[in-house]
Amino acid sequence: MACQEWPEPVIRVQSLSESGITSIPKRFIKSESQRPTKTIITSPKVDDIYIPVIDMQHLYGENKKLREETLEHISEACKKWGFFQVVNHGVSHELMNCAREVWSEFFHQPLEVKEVYANSPKTYEGYGSRLGLTKGAILDWSDYFFLNYMPSSLRDQAKWPTLPTSLRSVMDEYGKEVVKLGGRILELMSINLGLREDFLLNAFGGENDIGGCLRTNFYPKCPQPDLTLGLSPHSDPGGMTILLPDDYVSGLQVRRGDDWITIKHVPNAFIINIGDQIQVLSNAIYKSVEHRVIVNSNKDRVSLAFFYNPKSDLLIQPAKELVTNDRPALYPPRTYDEYRHYIRTKGPTGKAQLVESSTSQT
Repeated sequence: MACQEWPEPVIRVQSLSESGITSIPKRFIKSESQRPTKTIITSPKVDDIYIPVIDMQHLYGENKKLREETLEHISEACKKWGFFQVVNHGVSHELMNCAREVWSEFFHQPLEVKEVYANSPKTYEGYGSRLGLTKGAILDWSDYFFLNYMPSSLRDQAKWPTLPTSLRSVMDEYGKEVVKLGGRILELMSINLGLREDFLLNAFGGENDIGGCLRTNFYPKCPQPDLTLGLSPHSDPGGMTILLPDDYVSGLQVRRGDDWITIKHVPNAFIINIGDQIQVLSNAIYKSVEHRVIVNSNKDRVSLAFFYNPKSDLLIQPAKELVTNDRPALYPPRTYDEYRHYIRTKGPTGKAQLVESSTSQT
């Protein structure tokens, strides 16, 4: 049964940041092994590289060789990185900027305006400041707003902020465009896996029944960014994440071996990352990758993460076409709801939800 209330009073991180504190409360101080200064391994070979950048216009032109090369680049990114950036993706740059701006305006309103939308762990929908239900847990340095977009039966604009006045219309348009982009990317992944181009979309429930939700993250400036994280290491439990990052402040880091690499955002690009459900459906040909967020001592940061997920009650299991004697099914059938429940109750815990799933059948 879903928990109805948070286990203790919620701490609004932005309010802490704006209070002028010079040291952060103990509740936010990570263990030494989790602190960014202790775990980043600087390496000249990887520190300055971009994650793969895919130019999507090459996929729809008349040059077949360029299309094949681009498909191969996507395949390599899904296998080796679990992350890539897309440019010329079809979403208006003006719309992207508007989406960032309306949420920045929302978070800079008085606290009492935002508290009207305070969320609960029952659905997480609304204005929040924590993930997980463990009492006394070490917290992340961030606030967020979570809303449902797909399926349309779950889309309740009454729960979306009324201020700024343009937010609802901007986010409705933004959601439509990002859902279209997600569908195109799923087709490309299906083709690269040797499956029907509509395989992944259908596995997610089909065009009208996919699960789509948005979490806008607000990472306030922090007086001691070396002691905490904006978001702890985790892989995304859903299908695929389409991230619109802050245009000016970097913070997203991807684990690659023993290194944490800060993603250098290409202007007007979306960052795409593989979620656990695509790792399961591909039988681990494609892998979700741990990532985390560091914070900044001088600047706030806003990002929009659109989660493109399977319908919550569908069983997700490795595609039969990708299961062989040499590569048996690595995961038992489970619904997306089961994965989501894990992270909502325990918070970000690396890839524990996938490890637990794969070991449960041995």
